[in-house]
Amino acid sequence: MNYNVNEIRDLIAVNYEAEQPTVSARDLHGALGINKRFSAWFESNSQGFVENEDYTSVLTGTEVQNNGGIQIRELQDYKMSVDMAKHICLMSKTEKGKQIRQYFLDLEKAWNTPEQVFARALKMADKTIDKLKSDNAMLIEDNERMKPKEIFADAVSTSDTSILVGELAKILKQNGVQTGQNKLFGWLRDNGYLIKRKGSDWNMPTQKAMDMDLFEIKETVINNPNGSTKISKTTKVTGKGQQYFINKLLAAM
Repeated sequence: MNYNVNEIRDLIAVNYEAEQPTVSARDLHGALGINKRFSAWFESNSQGFVENEDYTSVLTGTEVQNNGGIQIRELQDYKMSVDMAKHICLMSKTEKGKQIRQYFLDLEKAWNTPEQVFARALKMADKTIDKLKSDNAMLIEDNERMKPKEIFADAVSTSDTSILVGELAKILKQNGVQTGQNKLFGWLRDNGYLIKRKGSDWNMPTQKAMDMDLFEIKETVINNPNGSTKISKTTKVTGKGQQYFINKLLAAM
């Protein structure tokens, strides 16, 4: 069948960005020379087709004159598969419909040639490679960002020196954790590492924390002026505890 390729191409733009080519329902409506209102025409011709499979709803913009200026007005449109467009052309039972249908048939033949299939495969491979490169770059960036934290935590784990909770708070703050001594004490109590109950055991390690070797209790004998003595207990964070809390709190950042 003879038809003017350039004329139809100017009337109907074919979108090749998706896995399968699509065309605008409004373009097809205009190319077929349909006098019926677009919304009514599409409603009647889309019967039997499945939305989001054969067609998808989209909004398009068109320029309209408004008080001497140009305004963009949104119009309802649909992206249709070429198969759906061919069927609608056939149902139009017009010479123009036959010509446009033949145009779509010829497009499909070209689309499915070995050269075109290979070209699409290359394009898909390029997209996959680009995505992998992007993902890899993000992983490298994350790794570089986390590396100092991991080195720091590993170095702490080899330390035999226990430190005060306030000193741990300072170390954490230097490494990006927004905390202070009182805030850290509160977090340790709220999460079951230190005793919350007010009294002589307040801020002492819980049995769970001691079983995990996260703390040790430093006892100091204090001699009073009257000759009596008392024992002062101080909670200190072990090297293992320092690594444990540093990893836990840095991971939460």
